[in-house]
Formats: sequence, structure tokens, C-alpha cells
Amino acid sequence: MDTFQVKILDKQAVTHDTYAFQVEKPKGYTFEPGQATEVSLLKEGWAEEKRPFTFTSLPSDAYLEFIIKTYPDHEGVTKRLRDAEVGDRFEIGDAWGAIAYKGPGVFIAGGAGITPFISIFRDLRQKNALATNELVFANKTNDDIILFEELKSILGHKFYNIIEKQADTAYDQGRIDKAYLEKKITDFQDRHFYLCGPEGFMKAVEQALGELGVKPDSLVFEQ
Repeated sequence: MDTFQVKILDKQAVTHDTYAFQVEKPKGYTFEPGQATEVSLLKEGWAEEKRPFTFTSLPSDAYLEFIIKTYPDHEGVTKRLRDAEVGDRFEIGDAWGAIAYKGPGVFIAGGAGITPFISIFRDLRQKNALATNELVFANKTNDDIILFEELKSILGHKFYNIIEKQADTAYDQGRIDKAYLEKKITDFQDRHFYLCGPEGFMKAVEQALGELGVKPDSLVFEQ
């Protein structure tokens, strides 16, 4: 697998613990919306600590972008990324991943699991091909919602938020389960269901969709 060293061009806070990194795009580098790559921070002691992160930019952009949730209480890669600055360097590999747009459907994301869908939605908007796509987005609190305003502007009333741990939220409360999906989604046949989130979240959503009659070959997720 090829590797590329790229400089951080810009870093912006997206939420209280999530940052957008724009980095140099190697000449000829390509990816499909929804794909990811292995990333490491070229700092002493961390260059070999590679982690998968999803591209959130468009393939046509002159730079690559990653939106990364950080965990400052845990001594790990994302804590180091939280402290990274413009001018620091990443090492990235080739693009890979099974998540790709296969047609209209329902996107279901938990927390930072939204990231593969960001490039897909941006690409569909650019192509004026948003069709009947819907997004169900689960987070712990309102402040954890990544790119709320942008996603709202893209999807409008087809953007559903559910919050687990904030009693005064204006959005739906609880977790995504069979009853919630049945209330929000009107059609479970002949559509794709795109899933991304933590392992427990994925298991619960897959089970709920199965109970609602969604066939396994309708699911799109990272294996």
C-alpha cells in the first residue's frame, strides 16, 4: 500500500470535541465518497499509530478533509490530534472502504459514525441528486451533533435527531430501536439502509431493522 506525507493546512473546531482537518491532497489521489484511509500523526512516538478516518471532503476538492472526534481524557491518537497544529504532518495511505452510495435510502448514524455520510451528502447535493434520502442521527447531547446546520440545510425535514442523555433537548429522546424507526420511517422495502456507528449501536440497529423486515442485502456498512 502506498503512503503519503501531507501537511495540515487548516484545523477548525466543529463541536466541543470534534475538529475538521484540511490537509494537502497528493497529486493524483482519489477516493469515493464514504471511503476512509489509515492516518497517523508524524510526531515522535506516534508515526506508527495508524487509525482509520473517513474523508469528509469531496473528491473534486483541492484538499483532503477529515472530521475527527477526539477523546482528551484518553492518552491516545485522538488526544494528540486534538493538540495538532497547522503545519504538522499526517501520513495517510490509499483509500478503502465498503460504504458507498448505492441509491436512495435511510442513513442511520451514531455519533462520529456520521463521517462517512458527510462526503456522500455533499456529493449528492453538488449533483442535485438528494432524492428521497433520509438521515437518523443519534447523539448523547445536542452539543455532540456534528455539522447540524449543514446537514439541516441539505436534508431539511428528512433529518431526524435523537438524543440519549439530555433531558431538555428539543429533539427526540432515547435510543434508536424498532419502535423509533417504525415511527420515523414509512417504507422499509426496496430501499438501502446505510449504517455507521459504535459496535453496540450497530448491533442494536441491525436487529431492529431485521425485525422490521429489512433484508440483509439492503444494508450498507463497513464490514
